[in-house]
Amino acid sequence: MLASVLAFGLAPAWVMAESSTTAAELSQDSLWAVWGGEVGMRWNRELLADMGLSITKTNGKLKDLSWRQHERFNVRQSGSLEFRVHNNNLQSFVGGSVQARGGYVLALNDGTQINLSDFRLRTRADDPLILDLVGADGIAWFYVDRLMYELVNDNRTLAVQTMDLRISPALASRLGFPERANWAIADMMLLSQVLRQGVGATPKGGSVFDWTGTQVPGQPAGTVYQADLFMQNFSVSYSRCNGCTGSSTTGQVVFTPSSTLRNNVNNGSAQATVAGDPLGTSSVLWTADIPWYTKFSGTFAPYSNDQHPYLIWNLYRYNADGSIDQIGRSGVKHAFLTTNVGCASGHGTNSHVLGRACSDTYGTGNNDSNNDLGPRSEIIPADNIWGRCGSIYDTNCDGNSNSSGNGQYSQRLITIESQIDPALNAGASYRFESWYLAREDVNIYNSMATRGVSPSRSGSTWMPGAGEAFRLGSAIDRWAETTPPGGAKAIQELASSEGHVKAAVKVFDLGGGQYRYDYVIMNFDFARAATECLDPNPAPPCEPGYVKVVHNFGLDRFRINTAPGISISNLVFSDGDLNAANDWTGTVAPTAVNWVAPADPSPPVGTPAVTNPLNWGTMFRFSFTANAAPTASGVHLHVAQAGSAGQADNLTTTLLGPGAGNDVIFVDGFETLARP
Repeated sequence: MLASVLAFGLAPAWVMAESSTTAAELSQDSLWAVWGGEVGMRWNRELLADMGLSITKTNGKLKDLSWRQHERFNVRQSGSLEFRVHNNNLQSFVGGSVQARGGYVLALNDGTQINLSDFRLRTRADDPLILDLVGADGIAWFYVDRLMYELVNDNRTLAVQTMDLRISPALASRLGFPERANWAIADMMLLSQVLRQGVGATPKGGSVFDWTGTQVPGQPAGTVYQADLFMQNFSVSYSRCNGCTGSSTTGQVVFTPSSTLRNNVNNGSAQATVAGDPLGTSSVLWTADIPWYTKFSGTFAPYSNDQHPYLIWNLYRYNADGSIDQIGRSGVKHAFLTTNVGCASGHGTNSHVLGRACSDTYGTGNNDSNNDLGPRSEIIPADNIWGRCGSIYDTNCDGNSNSSGNGQYSQRLITIESQIDPALNAGASYRFESWYLAREDVNIYNSMATRGVSPSRSGSTWMPGAGEAFRLGSAIDRWAETTPPGGAKAIQELASSEGHVKAAVKVFDLGGGQYRYDYVIMNFDFARAATECLDPNPAPPCEPGYVKVVHNFGLDRFRINTAPGISISNLVFSDGDLNAANDWTGTVAPTAVNWVAPADPSPPVGTPAVTNPLNWGTMFRFSFTANAAPTASGVHLHVAQAGSAGQADNLTTTLLGPGAGNDVIFVDGFETLARP
C-alpha cells in the first residue's frame, strides 16, 4: 500500500505533486534504515497448486503464526533496507535489502525447484516502490507491492502489516503461463527494527483533527467539516477454486479486489477528487478527517471506540436477454490502518486517521485475510456501526479479540462456475463492484464503483479478464442506463435515516401484445437492526461505545400493482445463489403480483420468522410476463422487522407496471400507501 493507485510503478501526477519533498528532505539526513526483526508469509496454497507450484520444504520457521496467520521467520541483523520518510509516511525505498533466516523450497510440475531458503527482500533499482523477493540463486522470482505500513514503538519499528507477493514475469514464463505475471500469490508482513532514524517523522500525539461536525475556523457558524469518501480505483484477482472443472454447478470460484480509496480534496471550494467521473466531485466543501482505528486497539475520538471503515464487493451478470443477476457477494473487510498517500499539505500524519486528499489501498492479500473478514450481519450499515460484542471476533462479549474461525472460503465473494462459464452464458457481460463504508459519509454512491470483467477458464485457473472501464456508482445504475428497444425503464431511490434502497424496472416488448417486466431491488444499506447495549454506560458484558447486533434484516416482501383482468405468467425470482430452497414465492392476485421470503419455522426469540430476506449490499430480481403495456404503478417493499412509532413498515414508490398506480404519502422519508 505505497504511493501508487493500482500497483507500484510510476505514481500518478497528483501523488507526485502532493508528496513532493524539499532538497533538505532528500539529503542523507532523510534516510532511514531497518534490519532484523521478523518477516512472515501467508501463501495462497490453493492458487499455488493451480499454478503448478508446491512447497516441498520449509526451514527456520518460528513456532507461532502471526495474527493474520503468516508463517514467521527471523530477519538477520546484517545489511539493511533504506527508505525515506516524509510527513510520517514512508515515501520510497532507496537501497539495500533484508534477509530471512529460513524460507521455502518450491517444486514445479516439470520436476525442477526454486530455492527460497534465506530469501531476501531487495530494493528494485528501477522502481523505488517495489521490493523484489530474491531466491538463493539471486533471481527475483517474486516481488512485493501494496505495502500496508506504519512507524510504531516511538518510530523504532517499521511495521508492514501486509503486502502482496506477486509472481514475476520470469516465473510466469518458466511456468508456461506468461499471462499470470503479476498475480498475487501470497500475503507478507515485516516487522523490522529501525537501525537509523532520519527526519520526516511527525509526532502522532497531540494532533488536532477535523472530525465530522467540527466548526470550520473563520467560517460562518454552522459551517462544519463533513465526511465524503471516494472509491478511486480497484482491480480484480482470482484467488482460488473449490471443486472446479470449468463448468460445474458446484465449483466455487473466489475473486478478490485490490481497492484504492481517496478522501475528499475540497478545502472551501469544489474540486475533482476522482477526475473525469460524473460523481468524482464532492458537494462537501470542507473535508473531514476519517477515523481508521484497528479493531480492539482501544478507545479513540471522535466516537470513543475503535471505529474504522469497511469494504465489501459484489459480482453481477448482465444477461443476453437484458436482465441482471447478482451472482457473488463478499463478507465485510475490516479496515485497520491507512498509509495516507498523496495527502494535502499538513494532513495524513497519523496512520489511523485518513486526512484530506489522502489515498489508501487495501491489496488482494489482506482482502483475502481470514482475521480481517466478517459477516455483513454484524454491521448496522446506514450508521456503519459494528456490533463487536457477540461478533465472530468477540464471541463471549468480553472485549478481547479471538480468532475469527474463518476458513479459506469464509466471507469471500464466491460465485459458482456455471454462473460465469462463457459457454453456458452466451452473450452475457459482467461487472465487479467494490464499496467502502465509512461513518457519516454524506454520499454512499461515490464510495462505490464498478468495472467490467470477462471471466474465462485458463488451464486450472479462472482469469477475471477485463471489460468496461472503472466508473463511480453502482451496478443497478449501470443496468438502468439503457432502455430496451421498444420498451421502457424507470428507477427510483428510497432513502431515509434507516438506509438507501433503489428500485428499477425494465419493460421488454416481446411482440404480440406481450411484455416482460424485470424488477430489480438493490438494498444498499437499509437495515432495521435489533440491538443490545446501546446505553452509554451499560452493564457488563458490553463496554461503553459498543453494541451487539442481534439481527439486521432488510426486506421480506415485494408487490407490484396491476390492473384487473391482466394475464400474468412466467414468474421468476433470482437472488443469484442457485439455491431453490431459499427462493421467494411468487403469486398472482387480482390486482397485484406478490413475492414473499420463505418463513423460518423456528426463529430465535425476538427475530422475524423469515429466511433469506433482502439484506443490505444485496440485489434481487423479480420478473413476469403480462399482456399489458407499462403504465405508472405502485411498488411496495415490506420491512422484515416491525417498526416503532414513526417508522413505516412498507417502502413504496412508483415505477412501471401493467396497471394503475397508487397515490402515496411520505413517512420518515419513505413513500407508503395512502390507502390499505
